[in-house]
Amino acid sequence: MEKFQLTLFFKIIGIGSASGLVYHEDKLYLISDNSTFLYEYHIPTEKLHKIALVENAQDNIAKKDKPDFEAIALKGNDLLLLGSGSTQNRNRLFKYHLTSQKIQERDFEKMYEKIKSQLHISADELNIEGLIVTAETIYFFQRGNGTNGKNGIIYAKDDAENQKFEFVPFDLPKIKNIPATFTDAILVNDTIYFLASAEDTTSTYLDGEVLGSIIGTIDIKTMKLTGSVQISDTNKFEGLTLYKQSANETEFLLCEDTDSEVLESNIYLLKLATDH
Repeated sequence: MEKFQLTLFFKIIGIGSASGLVYHEDKLYLISDNSTFLYEYHIPTEKLHKIALVENAQDNIAKKDKPDFEAIALKGNDLLLLGSGSTQNRNRLFKYHLTSQKIQERDFEKMYEKIKSQLHISADELNIEGLIVTAETIYFFQRGNGTNGKNGIIYAKDDAENQKFEFVPFDLPKIKNIPATFTDAILVNDTIYFLASAEDTTSTYLDGEVLGSIIGTIDIKTMKLTGSVQISDTNKFEGLTLYKQSANETEFLLCEDTDSEVLESNIYLLKLATDH
């Protein structure tokens, strides 16, 4: 994984604090952790369309009130948007159907309570930053930047009635002596590609000094870390999506959370050489 190329691809005006993105049919769908819009950006025309998820949707919501959307995933024709669960008002799941444009909202508090109860994760430790949904299984990427550093993958069969959650801890490489912790993940064939950042904080709520980001791979069958490389010592990358893939190279689009109220977001292109 040592060979990579990271470049600024383009800038989107109108969305700030981007925390997740999905590329689909020439469009980028983005979430922001302090907004109640879903953003649709048409790359060829550079047009941004804002989809209100609630009445009186806002671009910038006060930290104590924000829904903290940190995870976005595509399942079939549905985009799933999920709050981090790190406070009481960050427990919402939204489903947006790409064809009908219908929006459904679900309270995810019971699911998060079940995760905390079964896995003995305290309320101030839960911090979901990534989501992968397959036909059988749902995977949550827990960012272990709380006091106990509980970083890992939470997963269960996608069966609402009898969900038994498992937790696989991951000790990721350190940056400047601070462990990197998950900020997003996607599935490409049988490989999980993940982002992780090191931030000098022991709080799931308060931001700290950003020390850099890594990208890594995990075999979904064995749940073992198979590689990682540091791609920045300044950026807090929070969103990852597959862009293009060839025999020799895999390309991703990345977004970063600048922890500011400025309504603009840089989108980066990351190229990774394919291991043969």
